[in-house]
Amino acid sequence: MTTRYAALLRGINVGGHKRVPMAELRELLTELGHGDVATYLQSGNAVFNSASDDEQALATALERAIHQRFGFGVDCLVRSGPYLQDVVDDCPFPADELEGKQLHVTYFSEPVGPERLAPFDAAAFLPEEFRLGDRALYLYAPNGLGRSKLAEALGKPSLFKGIVATSRNWNTVVKLAELTRD
Repeated sequence: MTTRYAALLRGINVGGHKRVPMAELRELLTELGHGDVATYLQSGNAVFNSASDDEQALATALERAIHQRFGFGVDCLVRSGPYLQDVVDDCPFPADELEGKQLHVTYFSEPVGPERLAPFDAAAFLPEEFRLGDRALYLYAPNGLGRSKLAEALGKPSLFKGIVATSRNWNTVVKLAELTRD
C-alpha cells in the first residue's frame, strides 16, 4: 500500500539562490524510489507516492539527496494527503470569501504550542490575524504578505528557533491537498 505525499522545500529558487530545477527534483524523487512524482510551481512543491509511513524519514532522505546532487542544504517537510486536507478543512478563516494572497499557511516540523506565541501582541497587528493549527499557523493578511507587518513579526528566526517552517499561500495549500488525494 502506498501513501500520497507532498514535499515542501524551504527557500529554493528565490532570488536566484538555491536553484533546484523542478525536472531534476522529479528525477531525484523517482531515484529515491517514489512513484507518480509531479511538481507544482517552481517554489519547491512536489507530490509523490511512497510505501513509507514515516514523514520524517522521507524528508531526511530528500534533504540528503538534494545536498548530494546540488551541494547545498535545503530544509524539507513531507506531509500526507490526509494531513494536507485536514489543514484545508480546519482553516479558522473564511477561505471561500478571501483571495488566495490574503491567506497563508506556515507548516512546521513539529507542533507549536500557544506558549511560544504568548508574549506576542497579536492585537497590535489587527486587522491581520493568525491562528495555530496542527503543526501549522494560519495567517490572514488582508493586504497580502508583502505588506504584512504581522508576517514580518512572525518571521523572526528567534520566534520559532529550532523548528523548520515553510509558508504557502492559500491557493497552493488547496492545490497540494487536491494533488495528494488518493
